Amino acid sequence: MIELTRYNETKFTLNAEKIEMIEETPDTVITLTTGKKIIVKESRQEVSNLVKLYRYEVFSGKNLDLG
Repeated sequence: MIELTRYNETKFTLNAEKIEMIEETPDTVITLTTGKKIIVKESRQEVSNLVKLYRYEVFSGKNLDLG
């Protein structure tokens, strides 16, 4: 799970396994495997890095809580 921010400053947690695509149009739009689209404040690269960190934690068994 990764924590992201909507444009109204609301924080939410997203299941990173459900992400199909991340684009900047220039807003960052995340398309889920369900077809739902979510616009977030984080950049495409930030979201990508959060997903990579999440997957590292899952596969290594380590918790790298940066918060």
